[in-house]
Amino acid sequence: MMKESSQTKPPVVFHTRESIEQVEEGRQLAPKFDDQGLIVCVTQDASSGQILMVGYMNAEALTRTIETGEAHYWSRSRQVLWHKGATSGLVQHVEELLIDDDQDAIWLRVKVSGSGASCHVGYRSCFYRKIPIANEGRGCQHLIYTEVEKTFDPKEVYGDVPNPTRL
Repeated sequence: MMKESSQTKPPVVFHTRESIEQVEEGRQLAPKFDDQGLIVCVTQDASSGQILMVGYMNAEALTRTIETGEAHYWSRSRQVLWHKGATSGLVQHVEELLIDDDQDAIWLRVKVSGSGASCHVGYRSCFYRKIPIANEGRGCQHLIYTEVEKTFDPKEVYGDVPNPTRL
């Protein structure tokens, strides 16, 4: 019986942005990171289509996401690379990773481990409140909850890990 040779995957390469045609119509990955080295990432539940969160990736986070198939982000508040679910167990398994036309935004379609939640506050989605518009909330300035119950208790899951929200 012949042993299978271990095949190493080629390293992730970000190409230099050379032309509009290359960026918009080409097959080379040439992401445009902002002046802080970040690219915005919209994360969606692959099954339901619900938007779970918006985060940011630096080159390392995008590389690790591509290499591992699990979502990694750059935390702007904590200034650290962040493997989503490393603490909570709510790992985001990437089903599809898309990049927009001018390669300055990422869209992840994911399946989330455990309860399927992605919000550190305990809700399934980070978008658990809506802002009333037009006649919907005339005179009302209050946010309206779209999720009535938390999916998990953040204190049980995160313990004394510092809250990432900064004022």
